[in-house]
Amino acid sequence: MWKPTTIFNEQYISIGEDTLIGEGVALSAGMVPGQTCISSPVVTIGDRCLIGRGSGIVGHFSIVIGNDVWTGHHVYITDQNHGYEDVHRPISQQSQPERPVVIGDGSWLGFGSVVLPGVTIGKHCVIGANSVVTRDIPDYSVAVGAPAKVIRHYEADKGWVSVD
Repeated sequence: MWKPTTIFNEQYISIGEDTLIGEGVALSAGMVPGQTCISSPVVTIGDRCLIGRGSGIVGHFSIVIGNDVWTGHHVYITDQNHGYEDVHRPISQQSQPERPVVIGDGSWLGFGSVVLPGVTIGKHCVIGANSVVTRDIPDYSVAVGAPAKVIRHYEADKGWVSVD
């Protein structure tokens, strides 16, 4: 049982088996209830995932969260952002094109992390608390910071290796 702050356009949201959605999560497809979306599903959350309390997943085109992905509390994931280029229009009326987001199987997103449009996070990755992911993170990596940068990755012959 979960108590969302916001959930709308459920017909465009797919949640896998044995997945737990924490209390107060905002989960939406599109901008407003009843909107016809351009893809289906818009938000896909795999099997055995855990979405931490107070998180927000806001999809407009495509967010795919793999199996066994866990997030800390207050994580935000979106595939669209607002523009600001036109100084004569409010920012709320300016949007940028949707860009899909993918989070690979077995990854962990730490407390307060943010995943921005167009990002692919590989499988078995760790994203440190309060990181802002603005670019792709390869499989088997640890990334931290704002913007997030890879600080460790796994090499089959060496194990976990620090990145200079």
